[in-house]
Amino acid sequence: MSQDATDTSSNGGIDFALYRYTPSIAAATVFTGIFLLLSVLHLIRLLRNRQYFFIPFILGLLFECAGYIARIFSHFDTMALGPYIVQTMLILVAPPLFAASIYMTLGRIIVKLGAEDRSIIPVRFLTKIFVVGDVISFLLQCGGGGFMAAGTLSAMSTGANIVVGGLVVQLLFFGFFVYLSASVHWRLKRHPQYNHVCESVRSYSPETHLTWESLMWAIYAASLLILVRSVFRVVEFVEGNDGFIMHREYLLYIFDACLMSLTGIILIVVYPGSFLGRGGNKRDSELQLTLAEGGFTRPESKFERQDI
Repeated sequence: MSQDATDTSSNGGIDFALYRYTPSIAAATVFTGIFLLLSVLHLIRLLRNRQYFFIPFILGLLFECAGYIARIFSHFDTMALGPYIVQTMLILVAPPLFAASIYMTLGRIIVKLGAEDRSIIPVRFLTKIFVVGDVISFLLQCGGGGFMAAGTLSAMSTGANIVVGGLVVQLLFFGFFVYLSASVHWRLKRHPQYNHVCESVRSYSPETHLTWESLMWAIYAASLLILVRSVFRVVEFVEGNDGFIMHREYLLYIFDACLMSLTGIILIVVYPGSFLGRGGNKRDSELQLTLAEGGFTRPESKFERQDI
């Protein structure tokens, strides 16, 4: 580590440390195991349902797993910059990968229900807009971590500010995504001509009978967890290296590790692929989504559309 990143500067005016505690081996080991198990379960589900848009979600789980492995190494040397940067970056950028799969899930639900006209954003733009925002957030957080890797106090400060910018972008896009999801949900429930279609479109997988609405509530729950976690990380970085959160490791596990593992659990119990990949309409849904994202429209169904 650079001399500039030692605990105190020569004038005594700066107090900086990679960790304000010794990372817990037990906690890091437990969550390494949890995220590894969730990765395996999600991979099995993905291969069974062949819904490959959930690959980013699995990558996010693996990033979380690797991040907590790095924290185990940090326990033995809290001054080592390498493990610190690895755990910071991987744990930071995992949620944007979760978000990417969640964004794509909504577009596929809308297309499978034949409800393209219920979205305030055309389906062909919906996924692209949110994934672009996700990529921007991802790159900013990676860039911030890259600055921090320099190991100097100025680089650490600049990196932290860039990370905050990435987290704010993530919050803005995710907040709008939740609004859009709720808007589509409300419009479907509000218009009687959709009731028959929505109630009849469900998964008939051996594990569960999954309706479109139960999947929407799972998306809301996962989105809320990611939003709360992102707010926590913004506060953490805004407080600075000597802030309240940085001195208390348990807060990281409560407001990040626990919330992200719950996100993985919710979306394995209510798995989007069970709805989108089963029930005999998989090929038709994939064709409709391809046409919608390409700017084409499908023929009107027998259910007459009504203007909002």
